Amino acid sequence: MTTVITYGTFDLFHRGHQRLLERARALGDRLLVGVTTSNYDETRGKLNVSQTLPERVEAVRQTGLADEIIIEEYEGQKINDIQQYGVDIFAIGSDWLGKFDYLKDYCEVIYLDRTQGVSSTQLRNDSSGILRLGIIGAGRIATRFVTESKYVSGVNVEAVVSLHGERARAFAAKHEIQTAYETVDELLDQVDAVYIAAPHDTHYAYAEKALRKKIHVLCEKPLVLSKAEAETLFELARAQDVILLEAVKTAFSTGFQRMIAVARSGSIGKIRSVDATFTKLVASGREYDEGHGGSISELATYPLLAALKLLGDDYTRLDTVSLVPDGCAIDTFSQINLLYPEALATLRVGLGVKAEGDLMMAGTKGYVYVPAPWWLTEYFEVRFEDPHKTQKYFYKFEGDGLRYELAEFARLIKDKVGESYKLRARDSINLAAMIEAARANATILK
Repeated sequence: MTTVITYGTFDLFHRGHQRLLERARALGDRLLVGVTTSNYDETRGKLNVSQTLPERVEAVRQTGLADEIIIEEYEGQKINDIQQYGVDIFAIGSDWLGKFDYLKDYCEVIYLDRTQGVSSTQLRNDSSGILRLGIIGAGRIATRFVTESKYVSGVNVEAVVSLHGERARAFAAKHEIQTAYETVDELLDQVDAVYIAAPHDTHYAYAEKALRKKIHVLCEKPLVLSKAEAETLFELARAQDVILLEAVKTAFSTGFQRMIAVARSGSIGKIRSVDATFTKLVASGREYDEGHGGSISELATYPLLAALKLLGDDYTRLDTVSLVPDGCAIDTFSQINLLYPEALATLRVGLGVKAEGDLMMAGTKGYVYVPAPWWLTEYFEVRFEDPHKTQKYFYKFEGDGLRYELAEFARLIKDKVGESYKLRARDSINLAAMIEAARANATILK
């Protein structure tokens, strides 16, 4: 007798889940199905699970395909289950290709194509509550987004579009996405929401087109490069009663949210300064495109977000100094200074300069220090004059972090909430205004 085992969350059970179980069942004589607990899902970075464990177990039971259902509760349980139940084959969807190769020491490991024989029409018909998502763009960030989307329950990436049709088709094939399109209009007719991962100067046009068709929009940062365009898009989103959210992963991570709350709670007194740095060494690519490239447009969203969340938006002056080397069309390093009535923010970004990427806020009673890379906040300290009073905080930051923005986006749509308190429309409009001013009024160093 050949025993097969597979695992999953099985939230909002749909035809894709059914097909996976059918194919796993066909591999042997006996099928064991492991259903994850909500606590375990949280520890492995799975977000937005909407059904209870009993509901998900019952959905699997109703298929009649499982000879036995077990509950997966902890990391490493698969090894114990395989040995305890005498498993011959471990089967899992091919979107986890390579992830479970370590189990080959215990049994045969087979990765199953999730999309084979399952059309997007079937998935839509069988998946009440599943958000049908399309991706505009097929580059580096889109690749990371698809990987991260697997950790957000209730979302299915159904389509991708690129101006280069062959690139979209290759992207779809690699990531097992049902459909590749060559025009945005075709994609918008097939989805509920879009993720815009195209060059910065295309964001406004793509977002406007989607919003006018009542399609929800999650747009990579910077949303746009001017205050006027940001205001127009958010007004349109409100008029169309759809969600528009800027994809700033830091804003939605637990560590960053807790750090802001601690700093603003009064624990370090009144905040008098914020000092934030974000640099990376990039020699070429879209970051160097004339017109919309540069360290400010590429990276300033993050330190500006920190300043906004910590000091507010009532700054009285914004000054920028930018380094634009001879023969280069963009700023490779910039420093933005924000003057507030009782505080100062000093923010540095760079594509051609490397510096320690930390964040520090000074207060009248103490200070908060977030080590590099602070925008992936996992750890911070609250420090005082007496070093014995130092408080240390630890939080998980999973993967590339894009799952956090997608999970919040999906939640806003599901719960019909107009905006997120973690990143309000006003915040994104302010970010666009600050980026616009920083780029337009910079003192240039050669």
